Amino acid sequence: MRPEFDVLCLGETMALLTPVDTVALDEHPELAVGIGGAESNVACGLAGLGHRTGWISRVGDDRFGRTVTRTLAEHGVDVSRVRVDAARRTGLYLKDPAPEGSAVHYHRNGSAASAMGPDLARDPVLRLTRVLHLSGITPALSPDCAALVRRLLIGREPAGPLVSFDVNHRAALWGTARAAGPLLELASAADLVFVGRDEAERLWGTPTDDAVRALLPTVPLLVVKDAHVGATCYEGRRRTFVSAPEVAVVEPVGAGDAFAAGFLSGLLDGRPIRERLRLGHIAAAAVLRSRNDLADPPDPEERARLLALTPPDWERLAVPGPGVRPTDPIATAQGH
Repeated sequence: MRPEFDVLCLGETMALLTPVDTVALDEHPELAVGIGGAESNVACGLAGLGHRTGWISRVGDDRFGRTVTRTLAEHGVDVSRVRVDAARRTGLYLKDPAPEGSAVHYHRNGSAASAMGPDLARDPVLRLTRVLHLSGITPALSPDCAALVRRLLIGREPAGPLVSFDVNHRAALWGTARAAGPLLELASAADLVFVGRDEAERLWGTPTDDAVRALLPTVPLLVVKDAHVGATCYEGRRRTFVSAPEVAVVEPVGAGDAFAAGFLSGLLDGRPIRERLRLGHIAAAAVLRSRNDLADPPDPEERARLLALTPPDWERLAVPGPGVRPTDPIATAQGH
């Protein structure tokens, strides 16, 4: 029987307030209302790449909650498993732009999503998907959320879906010393792990990609992302590295989620690992060029062109900033 979903993503999505013009909050800018959540970003990215995706969570019975569910549905994500909590509010966060990078201010304590608990792991829909995607943000929301993620990863049945886990450490939710052990335990239990090289070094003292693999030797698929350098995937003893294209970055928030969506899309389509990594970079580049956490991926024809580039042409790939009209629709090779 065909699964109902390609990917189900579980986690909190909040309303997002961000200055329309990139100025600091204390300058009283006009604010735009959007949404932001790591797992739902992945769901939207996968829906944009043509996959059947759903999002599982809780929102408050408020305007922000309705904004969240409406926006995800508009991106093609199934929200039928989202529960509305009449007693708790939808989480909120604000972006505060600054020359050295945007700060983020959270207002999520006691949010509706923080009330998710281990009973949710019994939902039959979790067995009707090819992939379940989780992140290290959810266990930091509350003890009940931590118990839920442990049940879905460590206490799961072996016949269930592939479980993907993005470490996604948020220092504002739990400090490094408190988070390091639980995140390592959860990552060790996953089928597919995404982690930033610098994030792993901060959490676990692993300075290189290979050191991360040595710490997580039994994870079937381990992807270590090294920002603008590239990403390395470990499958057993096989190590595959694909460099990141040069990108005129507008805003980095959400790029890691887009990368995960691109990689998962390649996995679902049965593509070789090198193409999965390229798809991750392609999806991330679209978000890096946007002020939003979400951005439309290149169309199928453009994706096919980029995936078919020779290794030397991929190494020369440069993605221009918004408003630039290169010879090719999305990207061009330097020197061509």
